[in-house]
Amino acid sequence: MPKSKLNLRLLVIAAGIGALSTLSPAKAEDASATAAYKDIQATLGSVPDMFKTLPDVAIAGAWAEIKGVQLNPKTALDGKTKELMGLAVASQIPCQYCIYFHTEAAKLNGASDEEIKETIAMAAIVRHWSTILNGSQVDL
Repeated sequence: MPKSKLNLRLLVIAAGIGALSTLSPAKAEDASATAAYKDIQATLGSVPDMFKTLPDVAIAGAWAEIKGVQLNPKTALDGKTKELMGLAVASQIPCQYCIYFHTEAAKLNGASDEEIKETIAMAAIVRHWSTILNGSQVDL
């Protein structure tokens, strides 16, 4: 297993343990949800609590999206770029769980502290100018 994939697995496990830790173990009545939980367990080594917050009907689709885009090394964007984008969005939502996860995942994918700072600064610049342009009702 590549080092970055192993490290990402460990990060997901750590984040899952720390967030929403009062949730019960993943149990599904829906067959597609059961299959998704088994695949999540096999891929990540555990089922992060964020998945346990979803209804059974949503789990298979949510996992397919994450596995197909975020965790897929064969997409147009590399892992570092994806995680820096996730950090930029998480910084603006804001989502502390997401900020922690995407910062650590970006580092595991080779992002430097300077790249992380610049990502957050770019997110702030876009948010700032979006506010000005929307508030001023500037036409395209």
